[in-house]
Amino acid sequence: MKKSFLIAVLLILGTIFLFQTSAPPRAEAGVFTNILFYIPNRVFDVLDIVRLRLRVGPGISVGARATKPVSFFLGAHTAVWAGLHGPRGMVRPPLPFGFEGRAGAQASVVDLAKSGCYYGPLEVGLEFQLLVIGPSIGIAPYELVDCLLGFFFIDIQKDDFGRGHGKDKDKEAVVVDEVVVEEETE
Repeated sequence: MKKSFLIAVLLILGTIFLFQTSAPPRAEAGVFTNILFYIPNRVFDVLDIVRLRLRVGPGISVGARATKPVSFFLGAHTAVWAGLHGPRGMVRPPLPFGFEGRAGAQASVVDLAKSGCYYGPLEVGLEFQLLVIGPSIGIAPYELVDCLLGFFFIDIQKDDFGRGHGKDKDKEAVVVDEVVVEEETE
C-alpha cells in the first residue's frame, strides 16, 4: 500500500513538473519560482475568496452584487477599512487594511460610480455606509475555483506572485512622479 501511494505521488509530481517545463516560457516564471511562491500564493488565494471589511469614514451609500450584471450601487463614501481584503484582481499582497472611496451610481454593467475597489466578476455581496461606519461583505466563487486550481499550479485569476503576469511584452512601465504609466515600446 505504501509503495503504491509513493508511486502515485511521484506520478502526480512528475506530471506537474512536465506541465510546468513544457509550458511556454513566461517572464520571471520557472519551476523554482513556482515552488518558492507556492505556499504564499495558496494562502493569498484562500484570502481572496471572502471580503469582510469594516469601513470608517464619512458617507452614505448602499450596494449589492450577485455577479457584475446583477449589481447596483448608489451614494458616496470615503473610508479607511480593516478586515479581509477580498478579491485582489492583480498581483499584490492582500493587506488587512486600506483606503476605499466610491461615489456615484451603478446598475448592472452601466457603472457611473468612481471606485477604488475591485469586485470579482462573480462576487456576491452587500455593502453600506451609514454616516461614519459601514460593512462591505462578499464571497467570490470564481476565486474559490482559482484557489482549487492553484493547488495544481493553474492560475486562472492571474494574481499569483512569481508567474510573470504583470508583464506585457508590448508595454513597459515607466515611473513618473510616483505614478506608474504604461508606455508602448517598439
